[in-house]
Amino acid sequence: MAEISTPLAHGRSPKDERIAVRASREERELIAQASRASATTVSDFVLRASIARAQDVLAERREFRLPPDRWDAFVAMLDRPAVARPRLRRLLTEPSVLDR
Repeated sequence: MAEISTPLAHGRSPKDERIAVRASREERELIAQASRASATTVSDFVLRASIARAQDVLAERREFRLPPDRWDAFVAMLDRPAVARPRLRRLLTEPSVLDR
């Protein structure tokens, strides 16, 4: 599992909030098996998995990481003048088959 870098994960914040989740018996057992395989409690397993997924979801919306050489190439592409694409312009401006 990915390393979790939050104050909660490092024990710097008190755990005074509760999150309740409903699950089927099969889902509960699957999570319990995974928590045992990870040598952790169900609560800790669910919390860590939820935090990791939340970080991934939010990172996809605010971070864009590339190695330096690929970043330079990306910036160079962004800085190039726009290329006219008449067929694309027509596709996006003419009514579609569904509009006719």
